[in-house]
Amino acid sequence: MPLDFTAIDFETANSSSASACAVGLVRVREGRIVARAGWLIRPPAGHDRFFEVNIGIHGIRPHDVADAKTWSDQLGDIAAFAGTDVLVAHNAGFDMAVLRRSCEASGDRCPPYRYLCSLQLARRAYVLPSYRLPVAAAEAGFTDFAHHDATADAEACAHIVVDAARRVDATDLDDLARRHGVTVKTLDPTVPVAEPVFRAA
Repeated sequence: MPLDFTAIDFETANSSSASACAVGLVRVREGRIVARAGWLIRPPAGHDRFFEVNIGIHGIRPHDVADAKTWSDQLGDIAAFAGTDVLVAHNAGFDMAVLRRSCEASGDRCPPYRYLCSLQLARRAYVLPSYRLPVAAAEAGFTDFAHHDATADAEACAHIVVDAARRVDATDLDDLARRHGVTVKTLDPTVPVAEPVFRAA
């Protein structure tokens, strides 16, 4: 089977996992990036305050999302881009928490995606002083990207997965996960996932 997946990255307005303010998506087919997309999101009411620390990380401010689609209005766009792909994210607990909690806050059904964490994968595939996204992506040959731009981060994540697969001749994500001793999990909306306050990677 081919190495197909969608890499995803969210940025948040504040410490709430329901405060998604941007998303980046990168589609991979047969180990090659074939499509990229990204857009701003107006966070759900009650989760729409922007903290200065978050603004300092990603540079997105309240006026930037004033005319953006709400979570409910753009959730279908994420689903249309990802299709039935396994989602891959760096520190996936963060991004899956954003998906689940944003759906809860807006009353939307959370899609039960399968997902893989490229941070866990990098820790098994590489020997590095740090496994933060820029460091792991550089090991995969992807450097000088705009860290905390959601689409650029998703692309960096995709490069890590493709490189890790190449190093062990993995043919698909399940094979890659087995070879590195990590797990492709399923996002169950009824089961809490790890929700770090801020993305560490």
